[in-house]
Amino acid sequence: QVQLEESGGGLVQSGGSLRLSCVTSGFTFMAYVMSWYRQSPGKGREFVASFASNSGRTTYADSVRGRFIIDRDGGKRTAWLQMNDLKPEDTAVYYCNAAHPWATTPDEGYWGQGTQVTVSP
Repeated sequence: QVQLEESGGGLVQSGGSLRLSCVTSGFTFMAYVMSWYRQSPGKGREFVASFASNSGRTTYADSVRGRFIIDRDGGKRTAWLQMNDLKPEDTAVYYCNAAHPWATTPDEGYWGQGTQVTVSP
C-alpha cells in the first residue's frame, strides 16, 4: 500500500521559515521523482519543486527559486521542502507527489493528503 504523509505545515510570519516533510512507504522510493505542489483557495494546483530520481536534478518554480530547497533521503524514504523567506502569497496547502520519471502528469503518481502553510503579513 502506497502512503505519502506530509507534515511540518503551520502558521508563520512573513520572512519566516518552515520545513515540510513527506514520509513515504509502499513503492521504490529512489525510482520516483519526488515533487511538491501547492494549492490556495480559488487557484489551481501549482508546481513548486521536484527532485529527479536518476540525475538528482532539482527544479523550482520561478516564484520560489532561491527561497525553497527540495531534498530527499532514500534511506529514510523521505522528501523535504525547506521554505525560507516566506511570503503571504506562499499560503497554500502543500502536497507531496511521487511519480515515475516518464509520467506525463503528476496525477499518474501518488499524492499525500496535504499540509497547510499560512504566512501572515
